[in-house]
Amino acid sequence: MKISTKGRYGLTIMMELAAKFGEGPTSLKSIAEKNQLSEHYLEQLIAPLRNAGLVKSVRGAYGGYILSRDASEITAGDIIRVLEGPISPVDFTEEDDPAKRDLWLRIRDGIAEVLDSTTLEDLITFEEQSTEENYMFYI
Repeated sequence: MKISTKGRYGLTIMMELAAKFGEGPTSLKSIAEKNQLSEHYLEQLIAPLRNAGLVKSVRGAYGGYILSRDASEITAGDIIRVLEGPISPVDFTEEDDPAKRDLWLRIRDGIAEVLDSTTLEDLITFEEQSTEENYMFYI
């Protein structure tokens, strides 16, 4: 399964809104400038997110968008499904071999588990773990 720019940029929008949650509305223009993205494209992505109830729009001179609920209550899966559709690595048919069908279902379920267990809060508070071990040598 490959996540398109719709899903990737949609996650970017939502992470930016999550980072500013409680500070008031954030404009798409500021998100576009900060991340060097097309504001016009972000406008196309925000509509389905608003229709799905994930964000609210605020009108006015200092308007923009805010999350409709706390970042800990919105998962990456919520966002990806709105923008990309159902999670399915392949379109399989009943004619597929049962072993292959089981493989596709396990892959789908694994992807869904990761997306559904990762919240916006997890994404904005992520700290990369160093894989290097620090060794101390005594001479």
